[in-house]
Amino acid sequence: QLQASGGGLVQDGGSLRLSCAASGGTFTSYNMGWFRQTPGKERDFVAAIRWSGGTTYYADSVRGRFTISRDNAKNTVYLQMNSLKPEDTAVYYCAANTRSLIFRRHGEYDLWGQGTLVTVSS
Repeated sequence: QLQASGGGLVQDGGSLRLSCAASGGTFTSYNMGWFRQTPGKERDFVAAIRWSGGTTYYADSVRGRFTISRDNAKNTVYLQMNSLKPEDTAVYYCAANTRSLIFRRHGEYDLWGQGTLVTVSS
């Protein structure tokens, strides 16, 4: 299971840190990702991190503002979001990719958390 938390309301230019705690599986072997979704739209890739934490991937829209990291001892992956913009408003989902090396497609992820809402006000 994946449990996302840390969403909330923040002003334009503010910061938030999302957390995703994993339980019941071999977290240390999972590649992890964050996606986001707004009503009526596809779930979009935000960031991903390989199981070892050594390689990260970002969507162009968040590169330089967001940082994904993981603590395998705590079975947790994080998404530090800085310089937030109103267009970052979405429900953010964490996901585990247990069998693929394709990180930017939501269909490659087989475990999903429940989502946490991030609202950035202008």
